[in-house]
Amino acid sequence: MTRVLITGVAGFIGSHVARRFIHEGVKVFGVDDLSVGTRDNVPPEVDFLEADLRDPGIFEKIPADCCKILHLAGQSSGEISFDNPVADLEKNVGSTLRLLQFAQQHQVERFVYASSMSVYGKVPDKPIPENHPCEPLSCYGAGKLAAERYLKIFEKRVPWTSLRMFNVYGPGQDLRNLRQGMVSIYLAQALQTGKIEVKGSLDRFRDFIFIEDVVEGWFRASLRDAAVGRPINLGTGIRTSVRELVQGIEGLFPGISVFVQEGTPGDQFGIFADTSLLQKTLGLGKTTTLANGLRRFFEFAKKGFCPAPKSRVPTEKAEFRK
Repeated sequence: MTRVLITGVAGFIGSHVARRFIHEGVKVFGVDDLSVGTRDNVPPEVDFLEADLRDPGIFEKIPADCCKILHLAGQSSGEISFDNPVADLEKNVGSTLRLLQFAQQHQVERFVYASSMSVYGKVPDKPIPENHPCEPLSCYGAGKLAAERYLKIFEKRVPWTSLRMFNVYGPGQDLRNLRQGMVSIYLAQALQTGKIEVKGSLDRFRDFIFIEDVVEGWFRASLRDAAVGRPINLGTGIRTSVRELVQGIEGLFPGISVFVQEGTPGDQFGIFADTSLLQKTLGLGKTTTLANGLRRFFEFAKKGFCPAPKSRVPTEKAEFRK
């Protein structure tokens, strides 16, 4: 590899992925509209373009010699997708289609796409493999699935891999955003108010994967031929309830209060990954434990935490007790 294009390079995951490629000696051209990410997140070695991928004109500014495209840009919250579904569609599906056309035109070697566990929707309480029927519950999930369908249509001309990421967390996540990222939301609330507001049942469950493991998945997916033409779950395969997550955070913040509220639209009750294909194609097996990941995230958060503007203090409808 001589140069790669990374979209969403100013975001949490995109900036981490960019650092990995730079560490490997690869030049990175990065694009981001800075609607969520920040300029400070972008590694100084990145050749950066501030632009919106919905604008067809910006593709003339992207170097034609980018051998791989890692597409992480887009709206990434199921809850927020209900605020403006049309904007969510344009930002996630329309931009992906334009980028696929660019990839086809310049004969890009690999197109790696940031998909999501949200494509599955309501699922049984068991590890979910990639061939499980997809019935998304949110506008966001529907858009991610639509983008995957476009990847399939272009596959004879653009080799692709879709990484269905589960709940990513870790240092660098935006603690000011209280509508995205269960771990970061709870951690930010604990730091700011000493209270955690849980939207939905404590019995819900997720698959929490640490950022370093996610970055490794992205790097390997850009290189390994076994990953081409596949959606791949990027998770740990470990079922963790919201209750267990909260108890883990309580271990870092003795004495905090936890309150349970109504859930958010389109929220999955529970999901965790079958990681058989991840291990087979990318060789990713052992991942960071939640206890270790939470501790590292907590140490990061303590150093530079900035409270969210107008953050909502939990109302005391119901208090969780062990």
